Amino acid sequence: MILRRNRGEASILGDTMNLNHPVIPLLGRLLIAYIFVTSGIAKVFDWSGNVAYMSTRHLAYIPVLLAVATVIELGGSLCLVTGYQARLAAFVMCLYMIAVTALFHNYWAASPTIAGMQETHFRKNLAIMGGLLMLAYCGPGEWSLGKRIGKPRIA
Repeated sequence: MILRRNRGEASILGDTMNLNHPVIPLLGRLLIAYIFVTSGIAKVFDWSGNVAYMSTRHLAYIPVLLAVATVIELGGSLCLVTGYQARLAAFVMCLYMIAVTALFHNYWAASPTIAGMQETHFRKNLAIMGGLLMLAYCGPGEWSLGKRIGKPRIA
């Protein structure tokens, strides 16, 4: 199989696939947001379970931290899905992920029975952080509210 790439287009055996289509960043934003929106909803509907889980890390002000986490996950997801303030939201979510990953997936300090699972979550979170940083750098793409708000429409 021969793959050639020219200015955002990939050609596989003569067929052309446009990688510059505005649906690509939209799909990326939706895929990244999925894990955060489901986690945020789980926090809302199982608040006490999440408080109990966070208590295993001996953190202070757990209800406050859980509320902040919920706002970041749900508010950030809304920004990613709509594209409004997506760059800022992606950067804040990346910073949040650094803290969450270090606190809850420190596989090097885990018991041998769960260290492998924690390492997998740690690496998954690194990949999510990479996607968030790419979004913070590149922006949300053309199909986003972030591109349209505040700009006059040309008739």
